[in-house]
Order: sequence, then C-alpha cells, then structure tokens
Amino acid sequence: MTWRASILTLYPEMFPGPLGVSLAGRALTAGTWTCETTQIREFGIGKHRAVDDTPSGGGPGMVMRADVLAAAIDAASPQGDRRPRLVMTPRGRPLTQARVRELSAGPGVVVLCGRFEGMDERIMAARDLEEVSIGDYVLSGGEMGALVLLDACVRLLPGVMGAVASGHEESFEGGLLEYPQYTRPQVFEDVEIPAVLTSGDHGAVERWRAERALADTRERRPDLAARDGSPERGS
Repeated sequence: MTWRASILTLYPEMFPGPLGVSLAGRALTAGTWTCETTQIREFGIGKHRAVDDTPSGGGPGMVMRADVLAAAIDAASPQGDRRPRLVMTPRGRPLTQARVRELSAGPGVVVLCGRFEGMDERIMAARDLEEVSIGDYVLSGGEMGALVLLDACVRLLPGVMGAVASGHEESFEGGLLEYPQYTRPQVFEDVEIPAVLTSGDHGAVERWRAERALADTRERRPDLAARDGSPERGS
C-alpha cells in the first residue's frame, strides 16, 4: 500500500524539495509514497483570498483563520480518511523516533504548516490536530518541520533503506545515541581506528559498540540517558 503524505501550506512549491532526491526521491518515483500539496490560499476569504487576520486581544503580526484552515483540511482529508492530522508548531510535543515509527507504519499523514504568528487555537480541537515540534526554536513556518518529519518517516518505509538492520542500530532507536563509526584509512592524521573494530572478534565489537553508545549518551545527551533509566556518569 502506498504511504500518502498530504501537505497543507501557503508554499506548495517547497515540496517535495529535498525529498525528491536520494532515497526518498527514488521511493517517490517508485510509488512507495506520494506527496500531495494543498494551497491553503485557495480557501481564503474574499477577493484577495485572505487566510489571516489580526490577533484577538491585540499584538503584533497576523493569525491564520480557523475557518480557512478547516476548509483546507476538509478538502485534503475528507471524512473517513484514517491518516493522522498533524500540525507543525513549536508548542507541540517533541517528535521522537518512536512516534516516527508509528507514523511510518500507518497509511500516511496529513500535515498542516502554519505561518505568521500562528493559528487560531480553535482549529486544533475542531479538526483533531496533533501538535508536533521538531525542536525548541522558531522557524519562519511549518514547512521545514514537515520536511523533517516526512524524511524521518519515508526512510523507514519497506524497501527504502538498503539494509533493514541499519534502521534498528541508529541513534534514538534504543533510547541511546548510536556508537561511533569508522572506515578506511586505518590511520588518519595519526589517529588509528580502535583496534577492537579490526580484531575480527564480533562479540568484542558488539560489547564495545554498546559501551560506547551508553558512554556517549551519558556525556552528550544526559537527558536521554536519564529517560532510558541509565545511571548518569559518575553515579
């Protein structure tokens, strides 16, 4: 079954963008997934197709109208569509690899990309939107976040990655960062590849990788180590 991505945006020309090349691009050409865009402005109000208005209570910027967004969502995701409806916003729950796996295992996603100062809050409950964030920073709009989310999902679709095992040994898959990687030359600027990796002892290699993954996670991402239940460095 084809995994369907529907993007609601004021800038449909941004898609598929970088997802039209490399692994995702080949999968798109092969029909493993589809990328459909809906121009929100087509559902705008009046002669100028207005999609926003001034914020209630005052303040700078403009806010996207709930009625306009509802019409766009209903067109892209009519009744009976089983795909989850997502909205990219810094107010959302952080995207995790676990959630990515759930999304990639489903029929696809509908993603709403906001602009300006944000969206009328009423649209969230009115159309059952799942608020998603890709980090604690602010972008010009939701499109870049949508591209990140789609890339994370598409690469997990059956047949997209060359080696199935590679998807299970990466950072965040086991709650830890991935172990360091090396390749030839054996010596680079006086630094050698760790001897265990060229020893031929597969058991020793696996133990080294597990230890390094845990140690690097404790050092670089103690928040992940704590979430995983692993003791902090020095404890």
